[in-house]
Amino acid sequence: MSSYSAMQERKGKGVLYKFISYIPLLLLTVIIVIPVGWAFTASIKENAEFYGSPWALPKGVYLQNFADSWLKANMGDYMLNSVLVTAMSIALLLAIALPAAYVLARYRFRGNVLWNTMFMAGLFINVNYIVVPIFLMLNEGDKLSRTFFGQPILLNNMVVLALVYAAMALPFTIYLLAGYFKSLSKEYEEAAAVDGAGHFRTMIQVIMPMARPAIITIILFNFLSFWNEYIISMTLLTKPEFKTLPVGLMNLMAAQKSAVEYGQLYAGLVIVMLPTLLIYILVQKKLTQGMTMGGLKG
Repeated sequence: MSSYSAMQERKGKGVLYKFISYIPLLLLTVIIVIPVGWAFTASIKENAEFYGSPWALPKGVYLQNFADSWLKANMGDYMLNSVLVTAMSIALLLAIALPAAYVLARYRFRGNVLWNTMFMAGLFINVNYIVVPIFLMLNEGDKLSRTFFGQPILLNNMVVLALVYAAMALPFTIYLLAGYFKSLSKEYEEAAAVDGAGHFRTMIQVIMPMARPAIITIILFNFLSFWNEYIISMTLLTKPEFKTLPVGLMNLMAAQKSAVEYGQLYAGLVIVMLPTLLIYILVQKKLTQGMTMGGLKG
C-alpha cells in the first residue's frame, strides 16, 4: 500500500512538473501566434476599419490591399530579386560549407585546430556591425573596376550580395554541420572504403544523404536570415531595380506618403513573411530531426 502511494505521489509530481513546464511554452506560443494572426487579419481590412477598435474582426475580405501593395511598390520585382539572391546565397553556402564541415569534422591534418578556431571566432562577429567597412571595400573595388572595365561591378550586384550573405552564414553553418558529422559512426566510411569509394564519393553518396535533416535545418535557418535581411541589402543594392523584398516595404510606405493605407502595409508584410511560414510548415518535421537526431554511434 505504501509503494502504491509513493507511486501515485511520483505520478502527481510528474503531472505538476509537466504542467508547469508547459506554461512558458504556451505563453511563447501566444506571443508568436497573436501578432502573426493579427497581421493576416489586418491585411484584409479596409483602411476605415483601422480607426475603430484595432482588435475588431474585419467586416469583409478586402483583397485589393494585396493588389495595391504588389503594384504600387513593385513588390513583384522585389520578390523576384529576393528569390534570386536567397537561392544563390544558399547554393554558394552549401557548396562551401558542406565539404569544409565534413573535412574539419572527420579528418585530422595540420591546421585543423586553427581552422576550427577561426570558424568558431566567426560566430561572434555580427555582420551588421561591419557593413560599413564592407561597403567601403566594395566601393574601392568599383573605383578600380571603372579604371579597367569602364563601369562598377561590385555594388548593385546581386551575385556579390549573395557572396556576402554566404560568408556571413558560413561560421554558424560549418559549426552546426561539423557537430552533426562528428556524431556519425566511422563504420559507414570504412564500409564505403571497402567498396572502393574515395573520400569525395563517400562524402556525396554516403555522408550527405545521412545528414539530410541537418542540411534541411541549415537551409531553413539561412533562408529565414537571407529572406528577411534588410541592412546589408539596402546598403549594397542602391538602385531601385535591384532592391529586395524587405526594402520594398519601405518603398510601399514612401509611395503612400502622408496618406497611410494600413491595409496595404499589412498586406505587404504578409507578402514578405508568407514564404517563410509556408516553408517552415512544410519542413518542420525535418527541422526537428536535424536539431535532435544524431548518427549511429560506432
